Amino acid sequence: MELGQAIRERRSIRAYTSKDVPQKLIDEALELARWAPSAGNLQSRDFVVVRNQKTKEGLAIAALGQDFIAEAPVVIVAVANLDRVASYGDRGRDLYAIQDAAAAVQTLLLALHERGLGSVWVGAFNEKETSRVLGLPNSARPVTIIPVGYPAEHPEPRDHLPPEECVHQEKW
Repeated sequence: MELGQAIRERRSIRAYTSKDVPQKLIDEALELARWAPSAGNLQSRDFVVVRNQKTKEGLAIAALGQDFIAEAPVVIVAVANLDRVASYGDRGRDLYAIQDAAAAVQTLLLALHERGLGSVWVGAFNEKETSRVLGLPNSARPVTIIPVGYPAEHPEPRDHLPPEECVHQEKW
């Protein structure tokens, strides 16, 4: 699949079939996500792959009751690794680690889509509860929860702003 096509065709999927997702597909997508750019090549992001039903239920609760998370066969939580970016001080912890995770997540979403899998970027969640559910150390900050599975829905494309409303040349 051509990259532009993948970007335009990817949708946020919140309903999944019960078909199991082979670990090989998850591993392939995560391998590509590892190649996303990062500040100073410090790669200050990690991923927690969850298949355990109780853990997925805990993540759904931490995500303010978004139950579709627990219904996905696999959930991947992208985590900013604050230790890995500590050499950049506060800016590294407050910005670069989040940017690193975000770049890797975008790559991951496209890689999952290319493999026929549906996913969605979930940003609404309680960080402390998510960290507790996953047993994250204090130096790890959850950035997004990504349910993954074979799509049981096929949403239509949503409207996007035209370039003249969001692209600026030289100055705002």
